[in-house]
Amino acid sequence: MTAALVRDATGSDAADLLAIHNEAVRTTSAIWDEDEVDLADRAGWLDGRLSAGLPVLVAEVDGRVVGYASYGPWRPRSGYRHTAEDAVYVLAAHHGQGLAARLLDALLDRARRDDLHRMVAMIESGNTVSIGLHERRGFRVVGHLPEVGRKFDRWLDLTMLQLDL
Repeated sequence: MTAALVRDATGSDAADLLAIHNEAVRTTSAIWDEDEVDLADRAGWLDGRLSAGLPVLVAEVDGRVVGYASYGPWRPRSGYRHTAEDAVYVLAAHHGQGLAARLLDALLDRARRDDLHRMVAMIESGNTVSIGLHERRGFRVVGHLPEVGRKFDRWLDLTMLQLDL
């Protein structure tokens, strides 16, 4: 496991979050957007999360942010306020070093402190690494939606997982 500092993100991390986000947009089906975003978008996203009291955690290796995790509202209606959806992203050059696991563990600890009831994860069904990461932390598969998205000229299936916090 790589030595990394997991900490709360600050506004000065926006450029690093942008690089991680756009790499995932360009090269993976983890984010179903097809267009990269600019710094203003990521800075606004980060500010919005932090202003709403939502966690954004980063993994820093050798002084550089190489991954992040956050959770946010699963659905916009007030009745869903005790359920959140997680997101964990790590730069490809740092895959396989245990960083996603450390980020997810810290994020789940935060969710429990925030007294959330459930965490859901919506993962592209071919992303068996992410599904496995979540299952090792107690998430269970609760649904499968075939061909609900499209990227890279192919249909994408969605696997829905849930964790009782």
